Amino acid sequence: MKHVKPHALGGAIALALGATTAAQVQASDFADDATASLQLRNFYFNRDFRDPGAQSKAEEWAQGFIFKAESGFTEGFIGFGVDVYAGLGVKLDSADDRAGTGLLPNSFGDEGPGSYSEATAAAKVRISQSVLKVGGLMPKLPIASSGDLRLLPQEFTGASLSVDEVDNLDLQAGQLREVNYRNSTNSEDIRATVGGSADRFNYLGGSYAFNSDNTKVGLWGAELDDVYEQTLINLIHNQPVGDWVLGANLAYFDTGDSGNQPLDIDHQMKSLMLSAATGAHTFRLGYQHSDGDTAFPYLAETDPYIANYVQILDFTRADEKSWQARYDVNFASLGVPGLSAFTRYVQGDNFTVGTSEGSEWERDIDVSYTLQSGPLKNLSVRWRNAMVRSNATRDIDENRLILNYSFALK
Repeated sequence: MKHVKPHALGGAIALALGATTAAQVQASDFADDATASLQLRNFYFNRDFRDPGAQSKAEEWAQGFIFKAESGFTEGFIGFGVDVYAGLGVKLDSADDRAGTGLLPNSFGDEGPGSYSEATAAAKVRISQSVLKVGGLMPKLPIASSGDLRLLPQEFTGASLSVDEVDNLDLQAGQLREVNYRNSTNSEDIRATVGGSADRFNYLGGSYAFNSDNTKVGLWGAELDDVYEQTLINLIHNQPVGDWVLGANLAYFDTGDSGNQPLDIDHQMKSLMLSAATGAHTFRLGYQHSDGDTAFPYLAETDPYIANYVQILDFTRADEKSWQARYDVNFASLGVPGLSAFTRYVQGDNFTVGTSEGSEWERDIDVSYTLQSGPLKNLSVRWRNAMVRSNATRDIDENRLILNYSFALK
């Protein structure tokens, strides 16, 4: 188990900046291509459970500090580098009877410590257009995408290999060994939403783009040791038609149990998102079928590559069918640069709750604004509102208010 002390953020920043300074003497590319940034994230979270049960609401307010630094590579046929991440979360408001939002390391009945921190680093090696990383990772792949929906991001420990030797062909392979969840300072086994946890998640796959980059196909395979095996086939296509751009994003997952898994997992997930965009407006229709005797398995707290994974629900219950309607507007072309918004509605049914037919829906409203000039340029404000009604879980009304301000340190 990894326990990171509260001064980890400052120490990591000093280490990264010191390494960059030393690199300026040893290898110009290492330093010249380096980047470093600090993100300030202020997060207010309010979830009203709509009934006077043991916990009627979860409500907390916290401040996050997210530091990231990436070096370039040393000169030569084989280049070496390092990436550093550190995060600090500070409690601004909480209480025992309102804890458990996922912002802080606590749960209902115990508001937890006043702060928490985490830090990690990854060594990297580049040969030609291929890069190997070993250490702290935040993968953003269709088969495993690190989550970042609360105060601090989720990060894994492992190794990844990215190969870009052929034009338009991107190949990826890796092994994840442990995870630091979004509101934790401890590294632990990787947990699945169905079937348990393990200390090895292996993946291999890639994507190929063609048709002037308008079309991309992908094939991925993964295994969470002794939990599940999964294959993903996906297709993305965008087609200009006059003043419109029509799009389609299709994904098919085939998942089965692995090794000594006692649970019989046999699941097929079909996901489809269609879009039509013109000017400031984008219209989307989505469909999803979670076809199996269990819910759809994926890595806990990651962002699964499915159409109806939304603010609160994921619509992945056993045999659940769901559809989505969404509308986005970007006000830049309407004279208000930096302002954007969307609303969506998702309806799910065809699953069982006890002996009854299950049904649920979620409605989301999301508004963001980023300052375009002045001393606080790039400060963003985001309001996320959601409403859930379901006979399979508690009804929820939720509001999130998020302020982000990032600035470059190099």
